[in-house]
Amino acid sequence: MTTPASLGQIPNGVVNLDDHEAHARNRLDDNAWAYFSGGAADEITVRANRSAWDAISLQPRVLRAVAGGHTRIELLGRTLAHPVLLAPVAFQRMAHADGELATALAASALGAGLVLSTQSSVPMEAVAQAVLGDDGRGPLWFQLYLQQDRGLTRELVQRAENAGYEALVLTVDAPTHGARDRERRANFRLPAGVAAVHLNGASAPSNPPLQPGQSALFDQLLANAPTWADVAWLQTQTRLPILLKGILHPNDAREAVHMGLAGVVVSNHGGRTLDTAVATARVLPRIAEAVAGAVPVLVDGGIRRGTDVLKAVALGASAVLVGRPVVYALANAGAVGVAHVLRLLRDELEIAMALCGCATLAEVTTAVLYDHLERPNSHG
Repeated sequence: MTTPASLGQIPNGVVNLDDHEAHARNRLDDNAWAYFSGGAADEITVRANRSAWDAISLQPRVLRAVAGGHTRIELLGRTLAHPVLLAPVAFQRMAHADGELATALAASALGAGLVLSTQSSVPMEAVAQAVLGDDGRGPLWFQLYLQQDRGLTRELVQRAENAGYEALVLTVDAPTHGARDRERRANFRLPAGVAAVHLNGASAPSNPPLQPGQSALFDQLLANAPTWADVAWLQTQTRLPILLKGILHPNDAREAVHMGLAGVVVSNHGGRTLDTAVATARVLPRIAEAVAGAVPVLVDGGIRRGTDVLKAVALGASAVLVGRPVVYALANAGAVGVAHVLRLLRDELEIAMALCGCATLAEVTTAVLYDHLERPNSHG
């Protein structure tokens, strides 16, 4: 295994994911903090993501036989040690010099899946080379934004395939940035030495000049925004399974199934695009019902405890993705910090399963949730 440039140490008193966030505030400058922690507009959705998980109550069972239990799941033909993956987060070298490389090494060591961002600050090939040979690692996926230049999109896909990535996670909920007040107040700029290395050298799309009465957003930026037809085109350009990230409406989930896509990720982009968008925990059951077990459903947004992971599985998710806590832990202690976050979530998940009387995740249904009607388990 490749060793990162520097191994950190967990700060004293950091025993959960919220502790990592609090400690990271003193490790990250105002510029990086605004980028990683901020959301769109009034950040209502950022807060709602978290509070929605808190609002769900668990109903424990006692005297159940749980000896020999485990957290393993099946996902896209692979057996994973647990249902926690690391979400794509851009520019991780703003948090730590080792950036995405440290995150990947921690994920591999803890058997977690990793989704590498298109806007990674470390090349995809370096990340893949560091972990692909590790026994027990989780899946390695590449997150993709469709570029206006189809040639560039095709190049990114081919690089991911050649490097050994096992799936594409196509983000479809951000054709434009949200109104990120916190970033604007901080006058956010990428620091020297940090860049979206996969997009370096890509020329900005040329747009015709605006005519009187036209919109810079609708008539320029969104003139070539991706559609379902572009998703269909992407399917012809790759042998990799494609998951759609950013699904909040059941009809979009049904369309993904109809097109033969490999899975959907229930996500509101961490509250960074459309403020007041529905919290992912609230809409997850509707998406799970819409796909009816045809494809795996994953979810992100506000996951901070092992109990949240249990609730997500009970509501129909096959697995969860965690974003901001990973960056905070990376800032605090590099690869060791990220590994600590993953270990905490897995340990807390095992505790929650045991206290709810579930030896395996296959036994987790809405029966563990108070005031929810039980329905058939439909995990993929």
